[in-house]
Amino acid sequence: MANQQELQLVETITSLYNSISKLPSLSPSDEANQLFTKLVTTCIPPSSINVSTLPIEVQATRLELIKLCGEAEGLLESHHSRIISSQDQPLNHLNLFPYFSNYEQLAKLEFSLLSRHVTISPSLVAFVGSGPLPLSTLVLATRYLTDAVFHNYDLDPSATAKARKLVESDPDLAERVVFRTSDVMEVKRALSGYDVVFLAALVGMDVEDKRRVIEHLALHMKPNALLVVRSAHGARAFLYPVVETEDLNGFDVLSVHHPEDEVVNSVIIAKKKGIVMASKYCEPLVGHFEHGNLVDELAIEGQNS
Repeated sequence: MANQQELQLVETITSLYNSISKLPSLSPSDEANQLFTKLVTTCIPPSSINVSTLPIEVQATRLELIKLCGEAEGLLESHHSRIISSQDQPLNHLNLFPYFSNYEQLAKLEFSLLSRHVTISPSLVAFVGSGPLPLSTLVLATRYLTDAVFHNYDLDPSATAKARKLVESDPDLAERVVFRTSDVMEVKRALSGYDVVFLAALVGMDVEDKRRVIEHLALHMKPNALLVVRSAHGARAFLYPVVETEDLNGFDVLSVHHPEDEVVNSVIIAKKKGIVMASKYCEPLVGHFEHGNLVDELAIEGQNS
């Protein structure tokens, strides 16, 4: 049974959902920005709430809220992608996006976790669900995986066009950061070429859709390739879908990390089952990155060996 604090949390989130659902538009506006900011600040503090145990009507509200957040996030990114693209050197103005620092920290965290499980820097990377403002790819490609080629997939051709326009200003970067308008469920052969696949949080909005995407990746990724999955934990699960370790059929889960700072998404690193790689005790690609309260993930290394 939920405690009083959790009941109050659910009541506050439900009230915000009711207000958000009545907005005439989810496009950026003072009213929309205020409501979504309040929602995020309500959900960010660490919480022991387990959304899977909440009443059916609350879970239904949560799913609708995630859809609204996803739509609003896409509109916000499209809006700022246009603004940034209008600058003389767009890639020098990524910080015009109000939450850019969150993406910087998330990319740093993901690279830190990823680096524990590779000995050779990935050369070919896929990002599924890159959107109109591919901040994660841009940060990873320019700061951490600086020699890797990135293939970015999105369903929306207008999102792909906006993202491509951002990168066109840097011919060297444009050669190794490419954008494709595709449904990942229709991508098969290409998946076998990637060393690492990043799965955005909003690809697969409910449990069944998410599992279908993961099963597709497991079927077509090459053995020992790594999958980086974004999830959510605690009250943050009112903002993004949750991925459980048991959803990762066909993969060995290597690490799970639930941030307790302003980084919203949890991160799961998993390896496509296949030929056993070199010893898990081999030297990592880079040293350990401090990241707020990096109280080690679930430290699942070795459970499947």
